[in-house]
Amino acid sequence: MTHERVHSHDVTQAAYQVLRERGVTINDIAEIVLEMQGPYNEKLKFEECVESVEKVLLKREMQHAILVGVELDRLAEQKKLSEPLQTLVETDEGLFGVDETIALGASLGYGSIAVTTFGHLDKNKIGIIEKLDTKRGGGIHTFLDDMVAAIAANASSRLAHRLRDIEENLPKSERRIIEDE
Repeated sequence: MTHERVHSHDVTQAAYQVLRERGVTINDIAEIVLEMQGPYNEKLKFEECVESVEKVLLKREMQHAILVGVELDRLAEQKKLSEPLQTLVETDEGLFGVDETIALGASLGYGSIAVTTFGHLDKNKIGIIEKLDTKRGGGIHTFLDDMVAAIAANASSRLAHRLRDIEENLPKSERRIIEDE
C-alpha cells in the first residue's frame, strides 16, 4: 500500500492551526523572544522577533514536534491514552521528561544558545509558557508548553547569530542566516 506524501504547505498550515486552536499566537511567542534577546540587543524590534518565530515555524522538524506533542495532549484530554501513559501525560508527571526530550530535540538544530535558552524557559515558565504549564484556561498542555519554549528558544538563537553577523558588518550575501543553512 503506497501513500502520497503530505505536502509541506499542508504540514506548515497544520502546525499553525494547532497552535491557534490551543490559544498560542505568534505574538505570544515573540514576546518571550524579545524578553530573552532584548538585553543583548537594545535595537531589537518586536517585528524582528515575530519574523524569527515565523522562520522557526517553517522548519519541518519543529512542525513535526508540534503536531506530535499537541496530538498527545489532545488524546490525553480525551482519555484515549493507555495507562500509565494517560496519567503521566494528564498530570504532567515531573519525572516524565518525554515532553522536554521532544522539544529539546527540536532545539538542537539551532545550537547551544537554543539549548540553554530552552532550559531556562522550561525552568522559569515565561509568558504564555506559564499559562500553559499552570493549566489556566483548562486543557492538557504537557507537550505544548515545551513546544512553545522550543520555538522561542530557536527564534532567540536565530536572532543572536544574526546579530553577530550584522555586528561584524558582513555583507548580506555572506551573512550566515541560520534558516538558510
